Amino acid sequence: MELKVGIVGAGHMGKVHAQILTQDERVTLKGIVDVKEEPRESLAAEFKIKAFASLKDLISQGVDAIYITTPNTTHKDLTLQILKENIHIFCEKPMTTSLQDAKRILKLLESKNIVYQIGHNRRFAPVYKFARSLIQNGKFTPYSAHVKMNRGELKNPPWVSNPNITGGFLYESTIHLLDMIRWLLGDVKMVECIGQKSVYEEIDDFALLLTFTSGRIATFLSSAHASWIFPFERIELFGEHSAIVTEEMERVTFSPGLKGEIITRDYSQYPELVKWGYVEEDRLFVDAILGGKKPVVSARDGYKSVELVEACYESAEKKQRLNLSFQGDS
Repeated sequence: MELKVGIVGAGHMGKVHAQILTQDERVTLKGIVDVKEEPRESLAAEFKIKAFASLKDLISQGVDAIYITTPNTTHKDLTLQILKENIHIFCEKPMTTSLQDAKRILKLLESKNIVYQIGHNRRFAPVYKFARSLIQNGKFTPYSAHVKMNRGELKNPPWVSNPNITGGFLYESTIHLLDMIRWLLGDVKMVECIGQKSVYEEIDDFALLLTFTSGRIATFLSSAHASWIFPFERIELFGEHSAIVTEEMERVTFSPGLKGEIITRDYSQYPELVKWGYVEEDRLFVDAILGGKKPVVSARDGYKSVELVEACYESAEKKQRLNLSFQGDS
């Protein structure tokens, strides 16, 4: 079966997915949409596909699935438009930039027989898959963790420092590791967050204390101005005289105990799109549609990430600890 796919958003992520989808024999890429003429025409020429100025024009091509790879605050309206057409959706994170909008989409999806997948690509990066496999296979039991998720700057692209477009710094890269720590340690039940404006006009430094339903605890630091010194992204998981440490998508180290031999898996030579998990997440999205399966990163997962981000901002504003209570499912 041929799967006809379109992409909305001709920026970096639109190009990433176009590269992968054009290599999948099951997929025909029908076109790219962007409000700006130059990037859409450039991407269309590179991949020999049609360029469209509107979502309506893309839908008229009879697409089965649409990728949303536009700036964060546009995701809600695009999702609602596509849902009306009963078209499968791959939405780059975040699902939305408000909890109310996320609940609305979650509710709408209950009555739709479509695949809706969120682009939390870290779940498919080899470093994190290896870490989770150790937990799932009983070789490592984490009790606590420390997470670092930084950016070097909020200057490139220029809109990345505009909360009206991003929804706020936490909705950029930080949300990826909020999803990841939940994937590794389970649901979060309590958040305490301190935030401050250090360099930029929005809150650009965050210190979090997370408590999980399992009783596990984690600290989480995220800065928007930390430079790009390696590793800008790092997770440390601590067990009984044991630990797992990740360093970006490059490598992961496992210390199994006081006497066990330390194991390091190095993925630095892997192709970038494989190393970052993009290839597998796209393959599994297509698999889900063609095979009638559930998406590997669901709307509920997307909701939980938004819930965490919103709880962080609320905790920082109110200067108090917050309990999380999820009221939906998908």
